[in-house]
Amino acid sequence: MINANGDDSNLICSTDKKFASGAKIHEGMSSFGFTSVTANEKSLMVRELFDNVATNYDLMNDLMSFGIHRIWKQAFVDWLAPRQQQWLLDVAGGTGDIANLWQKRGGGRVTVCDINAKMIAVGQERMKKDGSDITDWVVGNAEQLPLSEGLVDRVTIAFGLRNVTNIDLALMEMTRVLRRGGRFMCLEFSRPGEGLFNSVYDIYSFRVLPWLGEKIADNRAAYKYLIESIRQFPSQHDLAKRMSRVGLEHIKWRNLSAGIVAIHSGWRF
Repeated sequence: MINANGDDSNLICSTDKKFASGAKIHEGMSSFGFTSVTANEKSLMVRELFDNVATNYDLMNDLMSFGIHRIWKQAFVDWLAPRQQQWLLDVAGGTGDIANLWQKRGGGRVTVCDINAKMIAVGQERMKKDGSDITDWVVGNAEQLPLSEGLVDRVTIAFGLRNVTNIDLALMEMTRVLRRGGRFMCLEFSRPGEGLFNSVYDIYSFRVLPWLGEKIADNRAAYKYLIESIRQFPSQHDLAKRMSRVGLEHIKWRNLSAGIVAIHSGWRF
């Protein structure tokens, strides 16, 4: 069952074609922004990209979103509703933002998994400064999680799903490690509606963000990829359908900031 809060479902269908720009992806290939690459190439390219931006990642997030990414993450964890008896796996969570909020809101054990060791190192250093007692840090691939089936109560991924090579395989893996009755949640950039706001958003995305990447992180290409990867990511409705195909149920989504980002929620029964 797939439900969208509010009237978003009609709006999303009308914008799917507009955001289908970029490379045409053939069987056995994946997208790195608007470029079609092999699966192995994408994995290596994404890892190298985050190696290069790890130390400036948090600063760039603040600058690019005017700090609003912190509000998005707080809304995400609010809907997640942490409980002390629950064990959370946060995938692609190297910076520790979601894990830290989880614990501050009363959540139980948390395991942070990220494919990039440098991102984990940055997250561990930040958590030490914040006085967090997060102890489980795992270098691992979202498409082949190093955890047993049905192990954790909650699985989250925030601003990481668009970077995996095979979204469907990652969704299958994150569903696999959930216990029966467990919940999966994803926070990701998505599809805003049409109109003047969307035109301004496009200008900001394709002109301002790469410029910021060049001036602040000395890496224009990384933030050009960021915008392209957002445009290639499935719409709210399409992502919900993919979640349903891997066995998640009671799927809902909520748009934030006019659909710039969306939270998806689903349960394993």
